[in-house]
Amino acid sequence: MRTFTILAMAFLFVFVGVQRFAQADEVKAKVEEMKGEANAKLENAKGEVKAQTEEAKGNEVKGAVERAKGKAKAAAKRIKGTPN
Repeated sequence: MRTFTILAMAFLFVFVGVQRFAQADEVKAKVEEMKGEANAKLENAKGEVKAQTEEAKGNEVKGAVERAKGKAKAAAKRIKGTPN
């Protein structure tokens, strides 16, 4: 009976330890995803500001190009921030 109790306790300690590592990995992945999303929004905003500046100068084409560049950089940041 004593051996069984010791084995059960050892099993529980191992199981709880593995579970903690798994939770830590999930949290880290979520943080990386959130950082990627924040960087994507930042790049999109930068592109939008540049586009509006160019459009205010009367350069509609350059404005569209800047907006497209901002969206492309935002997409790259989202992909980069996504955990594998």
